[in-house]
Amino acid sequence: MSTIIYPSPIFGPVHSRRLGLSLGINLLPADGKVCSFDCVYCECGFNEDHRPTLPLPTREEVAEALRQRLEKMQQEGRMPDVLTFAGNGEPTCHPHFPEIIDDTILLRNKYCPQAKVSVLSNSTLIHRPAVHDALMRVDNNILKLDTVSAEYIRRVDHPQGSYDVGMVIERLKAFDGHVIIQTMFMQGEAAGESVDNTGSEYVLPWLDALKEIQPQQVMIYTIDRETPTPGLLKATPEQLDGIAAQVRQLGIACSVSY
Repeated sequence: MSTIIYPSPIFGPVHSRRLGLSLGINLLPADGKVCSFDCVYCECGFNEDHRPTLPLPTREEVAEALRQRLEKMQQEGRMPDVLTFAGNGEPTCHPHFPEIIDDTILLRNKYCPQAKVSVLSNSTLIHRPAVHDALMRVDNNILKLDTVSAEYIRRVDHPQGSYDVGMVIERLKAFDGHVIIQTMFMQGEAAGESVDNTGSEYVLPWLDALKEIQPQQVMIYTIDRETPTPGLLKATPEQLDGIAAQVRQLGIACSVSY
């Protein structure tokens, strides 16, 4: 199935289901994917199919490209609702991620102070103090937790290094509520194995983790674009609504994207 490789370092703006008019910031190469996960549902495809040949954009290149795009949008009278770090993989992999966050906040304050700075991350590098501190400085610190099942993570998220979900939950707790948990729910199968995480055996332990993390919000969603894996199916609106209701019963805000 077709997948998406985003321009770098700036793309869009695009209309995000969850965030509004979003100007994307892609800290990965423009011709491939760099990620510490290799999710079966990733819209950018599998890592091995999109090995980049170009280097990472530099801190200076990101800042200059963002400045130029914000100036152009200002002239057009159309400013973004959010500046979103996303794109071809895991943004916190960039060695100058903390400094780029600082540059972005300065540019946001100058050109579009009403816009939020958001980061979409898979949570694999939040144990690094500099990454943690940078994420504490953004408005929307959106971190992935698809499940608390190590087996499901192995089967679906395919970590590219060591990954201990218990330690990830501890690091999510360390944000002291300044975190938005993002979870993909889906059905179907991949490589002959079920990927359905909508049942109580997955949802109830995940809810227990949310009680510990106490995020400011939870975002649940399902497949929206084509994936590299055949056999994946969307979670139904009824399933998503039922899970969201259980999150709200914990006193945690929850948004749903069908």
